Amino acid sequence: MLNWSDCPAVERIPGKVSGAWLFKGTRVPVKALFENLEDGATVNDFLEWFSDVRWEQVEAVLAHAERSLDIT
Repeated sequence: MLNWSDCPAVERIPGKVSGAWLFKGTRVPVKALFENLEDGATVNDFLEWFSDVRWEQVEAVLAHAERSLDIT
């Protein structure tokens, strides 16, 4: 499981969106990015649909997820 507390682009605030990990400064759950990508959306689609999220935040979240896959 990913330790999202190590990713500077996200935050978790008790009581805000049920305590889900969110893109910092938004109410957009990180989970929404992965769900949309799994459903065939592009990053540009996601950024258009969730305009409060910045490209740099998505880039940081994807890089964080990628690092978690490096098991060497």
